[in-house]
Parts: sequence; C-alpha cells; structure tokens
Amino acid sequence: MKVFMTGSDGYIGSVMAKMLIDRGYDVLGCDTGFFRGRDFVEMEYNLPTVGVDIRDIAESDVDGADAFIHLAALSNDPMGELDPKLTDEINHIASVGLARLCKRIGCERFLYASSCSMYGVSAADQALTEEAPFNPVSAYALSKVEAERSISRLADRHFSPVFLRNATAYGPSPRMRFDLVLNNLVGWGFATGKVRIMSDGTPWRPLVHVEDISQAFLAALEAPRDMIHNQAFNVGADSQNFKVREIAGFVEKTIPDCKIEYAHNAAPDPRSYRVDFSKIATILPAFKPRWTVEQGVRQLLHIFKTRGLTRQEFESDEYTRLKKLKHLLMTGRLLEDLRWKRLG
Repeated sequence: MKVFMTGSDGYIGSVMAKMLIDRGYDVLGCDTGFFRGRDFVEMEYNLPTVGVDIRDIAESDVDGADAFIHLAALSNDPMGELDPKLTDEINHIASVGLARLCKRIGCERFLYASSCSMYGVSAADQALTEEAPFNPVSAYALSKVEAERSISRLADRHFSPVFLRNATAYGPSPRMRFDLVLNNLVGWGFATGKVRIMSDGTPWRPLVHVEDISQAFLAALEAPRDMIHNQAFNVGADSQNFKVREIAGFVEKTIPDCKIEYAHNAAPDPRSYRVDFSKIATILPAFKPRWTVEQGVRQLLHIFKTRGLTRQEFESDEYTRLKKLKHLLMTGRLLEDLRWKRLG
C-alpha cells in the first residue's frame, strides 16, 4: 500500500514514517521543510519527499496513493496566534482542499491529525468523550474544529475520513520540539536545574507519547472501514490525564537536585481538559499505548544526558516552532504567507 503523508519531516511525522516503513508500507512524504536540518536523534531511514506547501499540492504529487495521512499544520497554540488568518488558511481551508483532492483521485482512506485541544475548557471532574462539545480557546484549536466539520461533510461510500484527536505529545523525535509541556519541563529541569511552570500548574492535560500516536494511526490505517468510517477518536489513555503541576512533580522527582519554579505572577491557564479514551481502546484494540509519563521522563532524561543538551541549545530556535518561523521570517527566507521566498 502506498501512503501519502503530509508533515513527514515534522515532530510526529519523522517518527511515524519509520514505523510505517518498518511495517512494509510504501511511504511518500510531503513537507515544506521548515524544520529540516540538524537531527536531534538519528534519522534511521531515507524517505522520498515532495517539498511542497499543502496549499499547493497537485494531483501529480499524490499519484498512486492508496491512503492519506495528514499531519501538516501550523501546530500548537502559540504558532496559531502568529497569524490567525493564516492558521485558518493552512489548518482548515488547505486541509479541506487536500481531502477533496484525495476524494477526487479515488483514494478512500484519509487519516486526519486532530487535537484534544479542541475541547478547550472543561469541568475538572468531567472526562470528555468524542461527543463532548467543542470549546476552542485558540486559533489553532478552532482551525481543527472547522477542518473536522468540513472534511466530515465530504464522507460518502467512496471517501472515508477518520479524525484522530491526539492528546499532548511528548518523547524524542529526529525533529525534536521543546514547546510541548513534558519535553519542555524535562528540558528546563535538565538544562537549568529548575522545572519552570508558566501557569499556576492547575490545568489538566492528557499526554501521549509520539510513538503511541504513531501506533494509533497505524491501527486506524489497518482497521476495517465500517469500524472507523467518518469517526473521531481521542488518542491517549485514561491513566495519562494529569495536572501540569503533577507532570512537573514527575520531572522534579526524576532529575537530581531539580526544583519546581513557578513563573512570576503565574496565573491559571484557560486551557484545561481531561479526556476519555475508552472509545479507541474498544474500537481499535490494536492500539495499545506502551508509554507512561514516568517512563517518558526517564527516556528524555537519558537522551538529554547522552546528547549533552545545553541551555543554549534548549533555548535555540532549532527546536521551538514559533521561534523557528519567526527566525525564517526575520531573515527573509519566508514570505509573509509562510511560503519560501524564491531566490533570483
């Protein structure tokens, strides 16, 4: 089976691509290459990749694809606020255009990387199922809501979209990110001796390892159509819902001589949600999360020690999405619409 994957050079894509290749799939990547360059951990495969913006993908780019995995996006809340109009253009409108293209060429299965951040704000005692109302509090989350709704309307007997609402990712990747809560807290703790919390630590977050996200997409790719057609699945595990201060506590306990530090005038983060993951466990039993947050902290710490992560590297623009895009814009390599500037 030939799988066309957008965002293949990204944080999740660079992990998922290897998993699919190891499983025997013929994978064709698609990525603009914003974060291509220095690998944080070794990239253990070579992936043929179409270097094109998802707004500009043509039928000739996806010729022969049997399934689509759509990961590419302006991904996370700070990135989304860089330009809310662009966030909608890329995350919503371009995603719908890609789904239409997929349907037009007769490619039935379309796996869309959505997000639990769409739930936004919820009561602390309520674990949210896939039927819970959306309450997005950022341009990024709103773009995911709109994309799901629009793509779902395209579903018919010839086109079968599936929406995988990922919990907050963590874990190592060749395209490492330090703007994810667990990666950030472990990075701060290792590089500075302080686990720095920017809120008051009370918000709830569901967490899921990047390898487990990849396993969920593999399970959805291989599941019978009638089990998953035009459905949404929260991706994670019920036991992996934590308050941010609890996550910080795992880090403090694991890194020697490390202390939690709250930012000056830290206030509650309006984004707070606990999530119910029973549906994916029931309908996609092939998805069995392997990682816990405690294991993830130890794994990240081991890799940071092996690499010799410094504070300078941790705070650089290489591994934080918003910093990287701002750098590319400031140095004139990107146009204001986030397309690459052509030389000559």
